[in-house]
Amino acid sequence: MSVAVYRFARDLRLDDHAGLSAAAAHGDVLPVLIIDGDLEKRLRSSPRRAAFYCGAVAALDGALRERGSALIVRRGEAAGILGPLVREAGASAVAWSASYDGAGAALDAELQAAIEESGARATVVHDSPAIPPEESTAARSSGDEGYKAFAPYYEVWRELEPGSYEAPLLLSFARAALPNEPLPQPKEFGAADAPADASSARARENLDAFLRGPALQYSIALNVPADDRTSHLSADLTFGTIAARTIVRETRRRLDDPFLLSEERASLRLFQRSIAMRDFFLQLAWYNPRTSQETLQEKMRTFPFADSHPQLEAWREGRTGYPIVDAGVRQLHATGWMHPRVRAIAASFLCFDLSVDWRVGMAEWERYLIEDDPAIAVGNWQWIAGVGADLAAYPRIYNPRKQERRFDPAGIFARKWVAELAHSPGGGFSAARSATAQIQLPLGGAQEYPRPVVDHDRAARDFLKRYQQFVTPAAGRRSNR
Repeated sequence: MSVAVYRFARDLRLDDHAGLSAAAAHGDVLPVLIIDGDLEKRLRSSPRRAAFYCGAVAALDGALRERGSALIVRRGEAAGILGPLVREAGASAVAWSASYDGAGAALDAELQAAIEESGARATVVHDSPAIPPEESTAARSSGDEGYKAFAPYYEVWRELEPGSYEAPLLLSFARAALPNEPLPQPKEFGAADAPADASSARARENLDAFLRGPALQYSIALNVPADDRTSHLSADLTFGTIAARTIVRETRRRLDDPFLLSEERASLRLFQRSIAMRDFFLQLAWYNPRTSQETLQEKMRTFPFADSHPQLEAWREGRTGYPIVDAGVRQLHATGWMHPRVRAIAASFLCFDLSVDWRVGMAEWERYLIEDDPAIAVGNWQWIAGVGADLAAYPRIYNPRKQERRFDPAGIFARKWVAELAHSPGGGFSAARSATAQIQLPLGGAQEYPRPVVDHDRAARDFLKRYQQFVTPAAGRRSNR
């Protein structure tokens, strides 16, 4: 029987795996993991990310050993490793899952050319999205350039059925006696933590538990940061310990329950829409690889966002004087995760209140987030900054005080993460903050909570004035072409 090398990357599982299925079509699968310089850099940037990744790799290796195989681990650049490995194993094909960020896609193309020059077949498979970009684009009648607006994309996406690759026991793995290197450990990336429990079995259990209960109130949890009942599957999707296809199929099965209330169905549909948004950003990067370096909106590529601001460190440290912003940043620092609603508020504050470039914020959060998907991060940050796929007439500037009054009126979320506010009044929290220049703990020597570092209303007006002055001449120039 012939052998096919499969290179694991952001797909650290065996079930519902498009890449493994493609490799198995060419023979027994030889599972390979390559830790290259880019991966090492991204793992070193976040200790929790390193712990999660190492836990996922260990779980994958354990699952392979149960099937009589094991990961072949190599450290170095893939182009210099896979060619010799293919010859050692006598493999006829190499397969791996596609990257969607610009740098990753360029590496895929380079690697594919190198493999094919060595005489083996190279197959790059769409595994990360539930619906591959070409499938959603095939529904269009205007070419193959993908979607740049979410609404028409979602209309198509929700009518398509994800593929299914749910037969891991039918996979045959090669038992090659090749030299091997140790599995990665967090300390290799400067992290003191032990490997996290990041198995695909744990991810599936979490999904099942979420769909049984919390998903039915997702529409509330998505907007109320004190209600921590969102799925928390972002890191699992990043490193592929669960497939987006699995999530979509199971969510649609849950929607088939005839006893669901209309509000529960709406919550499940909203959760499904969040997976569609993830797919949308992946296909956006797939068809627009330069968005990792430049904005999707051509008119905004020269907009004068700043690289810094006198209050940038206050934003980074969660000391802006706006409780919902600061609580989100401190939640990120403490856990490696931030509530979705608060992410939008905190990112908006950076881009509009401080007028700082979205790339500065993205780089900052990459130091703390467990999840690690550059294409989705770019899509989200450009959306919030008003330079990407959100085609609103004006940037959507979040007022942090209004957001706080609406989504954290009692200050539960703020008091949980901002120690200086732990003993502030309960009811009417936002009103109390507005009426008081400063709040402090009733203990001698306690640290005071800072005053707002900027006046939001004034900052928003100033930004919109600059924005309007910038885009109006640009529109005039375009109309004269």
